[in-house]
Amino acid sequence: MDTIIEILLSFGFNFLVAVAIVRGIYYPKTKDRDYIFTFLAFNTIIFFVLRLLSSINLSVGFGFGLFAIFSVLRYRTNPIPIREMTYLFVIIALPVMNSILIAENGFEQLLLANLLIILVLFGIEQGWGFRFVARKIITYEKIELIQPDMHQQLLDDLRQRTGLQITGYEVGSIDFLRDTANIEIFYNESRVN
Repeated sequence: MDTIIEILLSFGFNFLVAVAIVRGIYYPKTKDRDYIFTFLAFNTIIFFVLRLLSSINLSVGFGFGLFAIFSVLRYRTNPIPIREMTYLFVIIALPVMNSILIAENGFEQLLLANLLIILVLFGIEQGWGFRFVARKIITYEKIELIQPDMHQQLLDDLRQRTGLQITGYEVGSIDFLRDTANIEIFYNESRVN
């Protein structure tokens, strides 16, 4: 049976890692407060459920079954965007991993795994090694510039009008009755942030 001190220390470590991910990586990038409560509440309750399950010698399979139920949870009235669903998955997986490693006294693996998770999430959010291209479809009225020999003039006009560093474009449908064209523009996402 675990002592209260052991439970509090293991919870404190798990919660500290969860807060580092949510407050240190997720929130600065998105500035979205809507999911912080969900992330930290899920992490806390799953940690305690799994910690108590391990203290009464239930199988790890039961813990993973509980993890699977929570990980496929969907809110019918408010679908979760993919980024938030990914963070929710990480926040749900974290206490499962931590409770198993703490129960097996795998403290070196525990520290290494948590550190690597934080570093990978931080690196991905910073865009290290990646070049993200955003795209938008706009309605453009100067259709005389959509001709192939007017490529540079069209690109300059799009950059000047949008204020974006556009790297490319594709002309979509053309409406000659309204003298407009749908153009998909591509630009470096980091220049907008």
